[in-house]
Order: sequence, then structure tokens, then C-alpha cells
Amino acid sequence: MSILCFVPAWQRLVVWSVPFLVTAKFLCLGWFPCLDLSSRAVESRSSQSSLVSAAMTRWRFYKMHGLGNDFVVLDAVRQRIELTPELARAIADRRFGIGCDQILIVEPPPSAEVDFGYRIFNADGGEVEQCGNGARCFARFVHEVGLSGKTLLRVATRAGVIELERRDDGAVTVDMGAPRFAPAVIPFRPDLACPAAWPEIEPLLASSATPAVYPFDLPGGERLAVSVLSMGNPHAVLVVGDVDTAPVETLGPALQGHPAFPASVNVGFMQVLSPQRIRLRVYERGAGETLACGTGACAAVVAGIRRGLLTSPVTVATRGGTLEVAWQEGASVRMTGPAVTVFVGEFDPEALLPRPKWPVEPAATTSSVTTPNPAKPR
Repeated sequence: MSILCFVPAWQRLVVWSVPFLVTAKFLCLGWFPCLDLSSRAVESRSSQSSLVSAAMTRWRFYKMHGLGNDFVVLDAVRQRIELTPELARAIADRRFGIGCDQILIVEPPPSAEVDFGYRIFNADGGEVEQCGNGARCFARFVHEVGLSGKTLLRVATRAGVIELERRDDGAVTVDMGAPRFAPAVIPFRPDLACPAAWPEIEPLLASSATPAVYPFDLPGGERLAVSVLSMGNPHAVLVVGDVDTAPVETLGPALQGHPAFPASVNVGFMQVLSPQRIRLRVYERGAGETLACGTGACAAVVAGIRRGLLTSPVTVATRGGTLEVAWQEGASVRMTGPAVTVFVGEFDPEALLPRPKWPVEPAATTSSVTTPNPAKPR
């Protein structure tokens, strides 16, 4: 017989209640983590839920480069990507973002005739038509992540369809399409480049002939000889004696801002070493000078061949490495070079916005500034 049988009923009620009272107190104090119902635990779990929700919005990216021309590559086939100009600038920021020259977006095919869509955003947030170094990274990316096992890909860009071919040695050959020389297509205004020479140039253009070189007047009175063409994006190519001393940082922006180029322009500075070898520096739209520019290399080779300075194929030496470019009159330009994956990561796009800004201090008023009187001689 239980000893509780000899205990009065009201005392038995107290004894039975003690375990329940102790358990309730422990729960309120948060001493049982697995059954914690305290406000502190609820807040903690809410925070953890928010983290899980935030993790669902994180974007996976690949950091890649082609001869030092570096890219953030985003897969819009298997994740939802909504890229605004502001966010593109934040991602490209080398101090507060990931850092890159351009952002490449791999998209589902817009039609049955191509394998993928391909969009390019410069570091300034502007979307552009074409990027040759990026195209090689594009081909390597879709192979590495398992989006396609094809050796030959057809990809839709804003400038048209290009073909990408992976080689056994890891390099990629890009069929960049045929160069275009019509000023309206580039776009280019030769009448604004050199008004004095326009009466001679206009009849040539009217007969569908396009000069290999245009005269170009700078505001200071200097006249340049510039080759102008499109590789899906506008290019101006100058021949210089030495690319190391060429005025890239001054002449590049000057030509980009000239009214003769209504959509701005990529400016190439080409040094001819031999008929089949050149050195090249390019000041790109929306990015400034980069270590290499694929379309710039193609434009330089085409310009050199049209001017009788080069013969195909041509090795193009940039600050980031070398490319091989081949072109015959009336045919497509073919460019071959490497593509490298640097690292893979994830980021929360919302965490990059708004971008940090320099704090603006309130202007000092006259009454708040006091100048001490000079000490009086004793």
C-alpha cells in the first residue's frame, strides 16, 4: 500500500502539483531548449526563420576571367535573376561588392534556333551588345555547371547569334560574326568627326564604300586617323608607335564622349610588331581600360588587315595574355583564347543595396567658426 494513502487529500494535491509547477517554471526560464516557449526563444527562432528565408534569396555566382578581363557569371536558367543597373554597379564594385569588369547572365534560349540567351552588363550598370572574352567564359561556364555537354553552342546576344566551340586544350573559339562598317550600324557620325573632310567622304558612303580610315579632329586641333567598325559593339582603332606610352587614359575618354559616337565607343590602341603580331590596349565603354578585350582584339585585327598592315591569322598580345584572331574579307571573325574559373560563391543581392555613400556634413555657419586672437606680447 502506498504511503500517500495515509496523507490527507489536500496534502496529496500539493505533492502531485510540485512537478508540474517546477516544469512550468523551467519552461518560462528557458532551461529546456527543446521545449522552450519563452519570449527569448520565440525571438531566436523567428530570427533563424528569417535567416532561412534570406538564404532562399541568395544568388549563386561564378567568378571567371578571360586574360584578366574578369566577370561575375549568373545562372538565370536555374535561379531567378532580376538585375537592375543599380544592382549591377553594386556587384561590380571592387570594394563593397564582388568586383568585376562585366556581369554575364546565362538565360534560357529565346528561340528554338539557339541553345542559350547571353546578356552583358558593364561595371557602370549599362547593358551592352557583345563581349568576346565573356563569350569564352560563357562556353566554359555552361559546360562546368552541367547546363550543356555540347562542344558547339549557338548563343543569342543583343548583337545577334554567335557560335562558341570548346576545344580539347580548354581554349574556346568564338565565331564573332562578320564585322560591320556602315556608319549608321556602328553607330558613327563621320560628318561630326571631321567636318572639313565630309564633302570627300560623303560620296564614298553614298556608293556603299566605307573607308578603312577616317580623319578625326580633336578639340585641340589635332587630327587623328581612326578606323571605325562594329563587332556587335562600336570600336575605334588607332595605330600607335608604342602602346606603353599611348595616351589611353586621356584619348580614350575623349573619343568616347565625342558627338561622332552617339552610343559611345570602345577605343583600341594598336602597335604593329609584324604582319601577324600586334600589341593592344583597349579603353572600354562603361569599364575603362581592361587587361584584355575580345571584341577589341577582333576590331584591331580587322582594321589592320583593311589598312594593309596585317595578314590573317594574327596573334594579339594584351596586358592579360594573348589571343588568336583570324579574318578574311567578307567572312566571320574567329577568336580563340582561354577562359578560367577563379571561384564560386553566393551573395544576397539585397545586402548590396543601397551602396555606401560619402556622408554629407552640414555646412559650417559663420557663427559656429571662431578664430582665436593671437596672443599679446607680454
